Amino acid sequence: MTDATVANATIRAEEAAHFGALAAEWWDPKGSSAMLHKLNPVRLAFIRDAIDLHWAGDIRAIRPLAGKAALDVGCGAGLLCEPLARLGASVTGVDAAAENIAAARDHAAGVGLDIDYRHGELSALGLGTFDLVTSMEVIEHVADKAAFAAEIASHLAPGGLMVLSTPNRTTASRTLLIGAAEALGAVPKGTHHWEDFITPDELRELLAGAGLAMSEPKGISFSVGKGLHLSDNLALNYIVTAQRQGA
Repeated sequence: MTDATVANATIRAEEAAHFGALAAEWWDPKGSSAMLHKLNPVRLAFIRDAIDLHWAGDIRAIRPLAGKAALDVGCGAGLLCEPLARLGASVTGVDAAAENIAAARDHAAGVGLDIDYRHGELSALGLGTFDLVTSMEVIEHVADKAAFAAEIASHLAPGGLMVLSTPNRTTASRTLLIGAAEALGAVPKGTHHWEDFITPDELRELLAGAGLAMSEPKGISFSVGKGLHLSDNLALNYIVTAQRQGA
């Protein structure tokens, strides 16, 4: 499962349609987005540590993003936007599927969160720059990855922080993230295309081309005992930070 309906001209129309069709179940932890609900706390733990490190904040602070603006690109129905808002950020979420944006707006209204959700091409929305830019499991669904990297980089403010996650292109990811996960119903069929997965070295090169320096990646792994968790094993999925080169 993925948050990968990014509103950018580089997105494949069939991808937006695929994820838009799942919008009604996005907030159901037992529905087609169940894997995202399990993945979200892992990503949030990484993001919180990255925030504290980047801005040298108080690790005990409840709202470490207070006074900062955050952009989530390919936000789906807002599974990441809402926690970012609770961390104090002024949040904007962008998605290519109108169905997802409708679901995101409805859910945010229901829980009393003020989040600016936008449907359309990121490059055409005139959103300006943000202190924090996130894009989770999106870049592997984009046709022109270099153009996408450049576009999200253009929305990162000087001194800002970017966080990206994506599956790695390995034999293990082909076997488990596509073969086993789809066969067992853990993710909807057609969600992933292994040939579009990118390695950490490829992502580093893409981000460098967009003027960003990437951190050392952290793996997101699965085990029976721990479930999904951060690790040094990059075989399935990984998450990174990036910032402007020389920052």
